[in-house]
Amino acid sequence: MASRCWRWWGRSAWPWTPPLSVGSIPTFGGSDELRDPTNAKDLRSKRRRMQVRAKLGKFQLLLDIQETTPQICVVGSGPAGFYTAQHLLKHPQAHVDIYEKQPVPFGLVRFGVAPDHPEVKNVINTFTQTAHCGRCAFWGNVEVGRDVTVPELREAYHAVVLSYGAEDHRALEIPGEELPGVCSARAFVGWYNGLPENQELKPDLSCDTAVILGQGNVALDVARILLTPPEHLEKTDITKAALDVLRQSRVKTVWLVGRRGPLQVAFTIKELREMIQLPGTRPILDPVDFLGLQDRLKEVPRPRKRLTELLLRTAMEKPGPEEAARRASASRAWGLRFFRSPQQVLPSPDGRGAAGVRLAVTRLEGVGEATRAVPTGAMEDLPCGLVLSSIGYKSRPIDPSVPFDSKLGVIPNVEGRVTDVPGLYCSGWVKRGPTGVIATTMTDSFLTGQMLLQDLKAGLLPSGPRPGSAAIQALLSSRGVQPVSFSDWEKLDAEEVARGQGTGRPREKLVDPQEMLHLLGH
Repeated sequence: MASRCWRWWGRSAWPWTPPLSVGSIPTFGGSDELRDPTNAKDLRSKRRRMQVRAKLGKFQLLLDIQETTPQICVVGSGPAGFYTAQHLLKHPQAHVDIYEKQPVPFGLVRFGVAPDHPEVKNVINTFTQTAHCGRCAFWGNVEVGRDVTVPELREAYHAVVLSYGAEDHRALEIPGEELPGVCSARAFVGWYNGLPENQELKPDLSCDTAVILGQGNVALDVARILLTPPEHLEKTDITKAALDVLRQSRVKTVWLVGRRGPLQVAFTIKELREMIQLPGTRPILDPVDFLGLQDRLKEVPRPRKRLTELLLRTAMEKPGPEEAARRASASRAWGLRFFRSPQQVLPSPDGRGAAGVRLAVTRLEGVGEATRAVPTGAMEDLPCGLVLSSIGYKSRPIDPSVPFDSKLGVIPNVEGRVTDVPGLYCSGWVKRGPTGVIATTMTDSFLTGQMLLQDLKAGLLPSGPRPGSAAIQALLSSRGVQPVSFSDWEKLDAEEVARGQGTGRPREKLVDPQEMLHLLGH
C-alpha cells in the first residue's frame, strides 16, 4: 500500500488554487495514453511518487502519495459496503476506505441476522479477509453527514460509493401508532441483536398475544424469537438484556397479519419451515384461506409453488400421529391472518398501551404482480397487548448534496451511478430498495463496483492525486472524532468472545459505544 504521509501547512504557506472546471479536469485511466500513443508504455509503467499540496475545508496538507493510486471510499460496512469494496480491490492499485458510523463493522449481518441463524453470519469471514487487504482500511465511529460531509469525501477521493443501507422503518400511518406497546420490527430486531440505538427499547412482553403487521422474513424472525423457548437461545449471540426479558415473557400467541393472501407472502420456505417445526408451538392456519389455491399453482414459479404447497399441507392435511401429539402438547401458537389491513391500534382503557388492532377485511383485485388488496367494508378487531410493524425498511437521505427519492426511499441512480453526480455511486438497499437477501446484495454491489471500475478505465473520473484518508483523518481529528480501525474492532471482538466463554455462548455483544471506545483507550 502506498504510504500517505502528511504535514500541516499554514494558510499562508502556499496559495490554494480552486478545483478545475469539470471540462478541464485531467482524467484517470487512459486518456493520456490515447492522446500520445507513442508514450503509452512509459505512462503505464510510471510508478513515481510525488508530493501533492491539497486543501480540504480549512486544512492545507502536503501529501506524499503514489500518483497512480485511485483513492475510493465506501460509506457503510454492511454486506453492500464490503462486497463493493471486495470488487473494487480487483483493481491492482486501488485503495479503498470503508467508513461506518458504528464502532463495529458488518451492519445488518451483526445487527439484523437472527441470533439463531449463525450460519448466515459466516459471510463475516469473507468480509474480514477484505478488511485485511493491505489496500483496504476500515474507519468506524465516523458518521458521514455529521462528522464529515459527502462533499468533503468527494474532495478527498476519486470516487465515493454510498452503501449505508436502510436505517429507518416504514410507518403504518394509522391512529394509535404512537401508543406504548407499538414498535417497529426493525427496532425490536436491533434490540435483541445489540444495535446501540435500540437498547433503550425495553419491550413489554407481559401480554398474552402479540400481533405482527407484515408477512416477510423479518416478521417471521420476530415471531420465532418471541416464541422460541429461552433455553434454545442461551447458546446464541442474542444480548443478555434481551434474553433476560424473553425469559420473563408471557406471550403465548403471535399473529402475523397480511393485506393479501397466501400466494403473496414475502417470507421464504426456509423461514416458514422453521416456524412450523418450532419446539413447543403449533401453527394456526384457516383452511378457508386456501380454498381453490391448488388449481392455481401451475401458473406460479417453482420457489413460490414449493412455498405455497408447504402452506397448503400445513393448513389442509391432517398431521401424522407424532406431529399431532407435538402440536397437542404445545403451549404456544402462531398464526397467519390473510386479507386483513390495519386501520387503527386500539388503546387500552387507561390509554397507556395497546389493546388490539382494528383490521379491514380485504379482497384481491388484479392478476400477477398487479394484484392488490381492496377493502370489502367489513371490519374486525384483533385483541393483543403488543404490536410490531414489519412492513418494510426505509433509507434516509445522508447529505443535502446527494439526490434522494423520498417516495421510493432510494438514491436515484443508473446501475449504481448516482444521477447527475459524476464520481458518486451507490450500492445495496439505498440503491435498489430494501429487498432481497445477502446474495442479492452481493450481486448488486459487484455491479456497482464494476461500473465504477469501467468509469475509471474510461477516464471518466478525475486523475489528479487525491489525499484520501490522510485528509479525512486530519479533518476528523480537528473535530474531536476518534475513528476505530479494523484492528481495534478485532480487540473488541476478542473481548466479546472472552465474555461469552464464561457462559458457553459464542460471544457477549458489547452494546454501548462509549464502553467500546473506553476499552480501546479512545
